[in-house]
Amino acid sequence: MSKEIERKFLVEGDSWKKETAGVLYRQGYLNSEKERTVRVRTIADRGFLTVKGITIGCTRLEFEYEIPYADAEKMLDELAEKPIIEKLRYVIPAGDRLKWEIDEFLGVNQGLVVAEIELPSEETGFNKPEWLGQEVSYDPRFFNANLVAHPYRTWQNESKEKPL
Repeated sequence: MSKEIERKFLVEGDSWKKETAGVLYRQGYLNSEKERTVRVRTIADRGFLTVKGITIGCTRLEFEYEIPYADAEKMLDELAEKPIIEKLRYVIPAGDRLKWEIDEFLGVNQGLVVAEIELPSEETGFNKPEWLGQEVSYDPRFFNANLVAHPYRTWQNESKEKPL
């Protein structure tokens, strides 16, 4: 059994971009119910299928498997809920064993930039870089699966600036 413990934050400015280059991610959901999401994703020329359980606090079950790239592309094109999530992911080290994954969303979610850090436990401390903004770990609007049904570009200006 695998668990994912993740904290998520909005990103301020773009000073972090000078530290790394982005990689294109395309992902879609075969099931986006909060109790169990099933995601298909391509990262560069690789394909992945991921099953996630419900989030409790910052923790949820996660199972990920590499699949043939052509299969992933076919699932994205023909089976996944639309719109497909497209983003550039940037990875920045956060100490010896941790890393920040910064997602700069494209398409219908353009304008949204979110940083995530995966932790070994919910109690693990970490340094917060100067570009890190408000925490949105507990705001379901920022879950990728929810960005399909409610893309960022459709949010009202007030809700973009004031996460729950």
